[in-house]
Amino acid sequence: MHTVVLGDSGTTPEDVIAVARDGARVELSAQALASLDASRRHIEELAARPEPVYGVSTGFGALAVRHISPGLRAQLQRNIVRSHAAGMGPRVEREVVRALMFLRLKTLASGHTGVRAEVAQSFAALLNAGITPVVHEYGSLGCSGDLAPLSHCALTLMGEGEAEGPDGTVAPAAELLTAHGVTPVELREKEGLALLNGTDGMLGMLLLACADLARLFTSADITAALTLEALLGTAKVLAPELHAIRPHPGQAASAANMLKVLAGSGLTGHHQDDAPRVQDAYSVRCAPQVAGAGRDTLAHALTVARRELASAVDNPVVLADGRVESNGNFHGAPVAYVLDFLAVAAADLASIAERRTDRLLDKNRSHGLPPFLAHDAGVDSGLMIAQYTQAALVSEMKRLAVPASVDSIPSSAMQEDHVSMGWSAARKLRGAVDALTRVVAVELYAAARAVELRVADGRSAPAAASRAIVDALHEAGVDGPGPDRFLSPDLAAAEEFVRTGALVRAAQSVTGELA
Repeated sequence: MHTVVLGDSGTTPEDVIAVARDGARVELSAQALASLDASRRHIEELAARPEPVYGVSTGFGALAVRHISPGLRAQLQRNIVRSHAAGMGPRVEREVVRALMFLRLKTLASGHTGVRAEVAQSFAALLNAGITPVVHEYGSLGCSGDLAPLSHCALTLMGEGEAEGPDGTVAPAAELLTAHGVTPVELREKEGLALLNGTDGMLGMLLLACADLARLFTSADITAALTLEALLGTAKVLAPELHAIRPHPGQAASAANMLKVLAGSGLTGHHQDDAPRVQDAYSVRCAPQVAGAGRDTLAHALTVARRELASAVDNPVVLADGRVESNGNFHGAPVAYVLDFLAVAAADLASIAERRTDRLLDKNRSHGLPPFLAHDAGVDSGLMIAQYTQAALVSEMKRLAVPASVDSIPSSAMQEDHVSMGWSAARKLRGAVDALTRVVAVELYAAARAVELRVADGRSAPAAASRAIVDALHEAGVDGPGPDRFLSPDLAAAEEFVRTGALVRAAQSVTGELA
């Protein structure tokens, strides 16, 4: 099994995905352990002093004015975890919780939080044992970080609350820790706070969404090319020299992808046949511009994510010179903004894909295709209601595109009087990514059927990539044109074809690497 080694200076998006989705093991480097020991010595020196130090010998938030005596400090750290583990609602997905835990461990390993090495090692042991704390949908305002979700993870580290074992069974955390040889942690000064105070949940969901969206932007380029081909459109608008004079990199990448998919097609360029048209509709002609803008948005989001991955987010933090300083780095605004931005881009990509699908189904605009791509229109309804489903998904995505980061509800007796709502932005984006996958799948299903109908009508052969995609789609359990049948299983199979990357792989078997 792949092992990710954490040093004291961040990690990569690929490592986060490996741990969250693929179950990669986690180890702490010797450098990380040394940094942990060095920062812990500073905390213990401060804890021994008579003057109060925030997070070490005081309460928290609006209660930070109280000095806590040494005899109560272990109880203080336990209490902050227990009281902050106040989430409600459905369970959060396993991959999200694993990403959150790994990213918190990344910050612990930086040596800026002041926890003991054994706390970080125990956190790694939870991940390696496949123990996933039960984290709930609601509880984070994105400032001070993802407090409630992280608290549920820290609670499991203490041997309290509930968690899911590697077999998917939910059980008391104490039982799971015992079964896997993990000793519950007795928290000391600063350690409870250090486990809770970060942007790890929203960052983890951002990185997972970025990985999915990278695949979906490529998938949407492929389905747009299939639709252009099925509508007998012109590929001239994809010429590199046209995109060079408006040098957005994402736009050029999408146009190049479409050109590769359409290479050798005998169906393109027939826009002057039968019912001549000078130009294709915007949803076809401007596909690279819209998808490309989304690609550039994704590139910006990844830039923000990589900066956050290089960060050590905690409050207070231990600096290299031994100072322990309060700060506001836990505020989730940088992450929240790009989470919302990506939801907007995803919604627009879905919107243009749905318009292309509708054009394929409308006999007045499809340039010779049968109504709704039906076998016997009137007796058969074809893909009429598949487009309804797609439209419902697009409408939902428009609602999900309303930004969460513009909202703020003050908390903690007005001490935390402006919050980021980054967790909410991340949860919305996950829903948008799922919906976009389905929207692209419906366009794929319609465009593939339309290409097959063109071939059946005796038109020229489609592009080799198109043929490979259609063949792979059939192998995945999606049947071709014919009389009406139970449509939902076909759509589910098409969705899985997109979600797993099978669509991209089928295209690349002919085109080579796509952007």
